[in-house]
Amino acid sequence: MKTPINYEIVKEEIEKSGLPVVGNATIRELVRLVNKIEARTGEKFIRMEMGVPGLQPPQIAIDAEIEALRQGVSSKYPMMEGDAQLKIEISRFAKLFLDIDVSSEYCLPTVGAMQGSMACFMVANRSDKNKEGTLFIDPGFPVQKQQCKVLGHNYYSFDVYNYRGQKLRAKLEEFFQTGKVSTVLYSNPNNPSWIAFTEEELMIIAELSDKYDVIVLEDLAYFGMDFRQDYSQPGVAPFQPTIAKYTDNYILLISSSKSFSNAGQRIGMMLISDKLFNRRYPDLKRFYSTDGFGYSMIYGALYALSSGVTHSAQKGLAAMLKAANDGTFNFLEPVREYGERAKVMKKLFTDNGFKIVYDKDLENPIADGFYFTYSYPGMSGVELLEKMLYYGISAISLNITNSERIEGIRACVSQTNSTQFATLEARLKQFNEDQING
Repeated sequence: MKTPINYEIVKEEIEKSGLPVVGNATIRELVRLVNKIEARTGEKFIRMEMGVPGLQPPQIAIDAEIEALRQGVSSKYPMMEGDAQLKIEISRFAKLFLDIDVSSEYCLPTVGAMQGSMACFMVANRSDKNKEGTLFIDPGFPVQKQQCKVLGHNYYSFDVYNYRGQKLRAKLEEFFQTGKVSTVLYSNPNNPSWIAFTEEELMIIAELSDKYDVIVLEDLAYFGMDFRQDYSQPGVAPFQPTIAKYTDNYILLISSSKSFSNAGQRIGMMLISDKLFNRRYPDLKRFYSTDGFGYSMIYGALYALSSGVTHSAQKGLAAMLKAANDGTFNFLEPVREYGERAKVMKKLFTDNGFKIVYDKDLENPIADGFYFTYSYPGMSGVELLEKMLYYGISAISLNITNSERIEGIRACVSQTNSTQFATLEARLKQFNEDQING
């Protein structure tokens, strides 16, 4: 069979990968497989499987890191609670871009937001011995569920797409009233569907989390990247929507990977409400030396996971946040490029027989952003993912995100720039023609 990528080589590498079902592979497993196919064929894929930034990191961060290294910071261990200046800037950032007040003491650097979620599970899911684990408002980031599995925690999930607005209330209460849910986690905007919760929906989550004493873990990995609104001006509405406006029972996880194009430095932010940080949970003493929530988070979980965050990465993030807070650096302006790419790429897919799976955000068309979802008539997402590898296009199936839309694929736009659009179009056109012609 004649396909854009050598059919036999792709088939051999799939067989050698040891993956029982390629379409159910994790993100990193697909990265490894596609790397091997590219190495053998010399052909470049349209890489849409991994949500890695495709833009250059800001120079301000690079310069700050270099200066910190020149000053010899690498000879010392970082403080567990974080660099003092960074903590101040995180607190300022929360006020200026989220319109919330969080004391700098309760703003913590983490080794990427991924370490932040791991630490949250280690503490929040152990705060009450009668509760079992996390409710994921899905579809969502698969690795967070892997973290729960590694920790031996139970988790629950549901696909939120059919439970928007007031429908969300009954669905959440169905889980919360069991008394087994310690935490509820969602991303906003959502990975992979790119829907964004409304203020009404955030109020519902907040109200029920207070009623049932469930800690809300709000993953802001794509901070400000719902480009239908301009969230880039410090101290000026509109502000990035957040659960923190409606409850004190929250932890915010903010990544520097996407909005700040800083993924490789592995630094994120954890913001714990003042009330939650100082709350005491006697059941925490099963695992930690104290029943204090914040103390257990810093000197229990985070200490055990990494013993601090790299000095220079903290200095780089602090410099970016200060510039954003001061209004001299519009951190969201460069990443608007992702929205432009998504608009073009979605049309290339739909022009060639594909459909957008999550196509609506309530009654509105889904925004153009970091991710979009697609399907092809008559195929499951698992089947479609494997077939597209022969056409030099890689992504992940919605199946591994706990989506109910098993026909779908998640595509990330970040690694596909405008110079590759013609190649993508040609490959999609051939795929469509081959399916039509049998």
